[in-house]
Amino acid sequence: MADPPAGPAQSYAAVVARIARAAQAAGRAASDVTLVAVSKQQPWEAIEPVLAAGQKVFGENRVQEAQDRWAARGGDLVLHLIGPLQTNKAADAVGFFDVIETLDREKLARVLAGEMARQGRTPRLYVQVNSGEEPQKAGVAPAEADAFIAACRKTYGLEPEGLMCIPPLAEPPGPHFALLAKIAARNGLSKLSMGMSDDFETAIAFGATAVRVGSAVYGAHG
Repeated sequence: MADPPAGPAQSYAAVVARIARAAQAAGRAASDVTLVAVSKQQPWEAIEPVLAAGQKVFGENRVQEAQDRWAARGGDLVLHLIGPLQTNKAADAVGFFDVIETLDREKLARVLAGEMARQGRTPRLYVQVNSGEEPQKAGVAPAEADAFIAACRKTYGLEPEGLMCIPPLAEPPGPHFALLAKIAARNGLSKLSMGMSDDFETAIAFGATAVRVGSAVYGAHG
């Protein structure tokens, strides 16, 4: 196996090319797959060349860290919250993020609905599904997903646009991606955020519309 590219700009270009090839192999357009460059915990010297290369969509795990990093940068960035969201951070998340991918419980749905009404801001929402039913991970259990999505719509007036999952590390990801796609299809959801640095090509084959890639994007940096 070849050595990884030396710098973030090269690594980023390589990931973009891999996404295009995976999409083509799946009979899809590369433009159907959004790369969410996961910037959490990355130093700015790694992020800056990726931003300069044209990447506009970034993922962050924590509200405060994202605010510290991006608040002054503005422009046409699209910021995704991809880490668990505490209800006491919901107001900041609604005010700051364009997409919240980790809606996973009714209390959070209620608070988000209230904040969106209060602020007049409607970030796009994804329901996080704990596809492996791992106790240490956030997300609604697959068997409870249909009822939760229905509650988001009917009880809280929210319209999630898709689903997100993080498969267990020790298991093949394909069955988890297939499960997520099946839940999305029967609930009329068109977006699937799934796949990370080690498995995003598999995710694309199973219908991912967004892949969350960190280390593979930023490559080796000092």
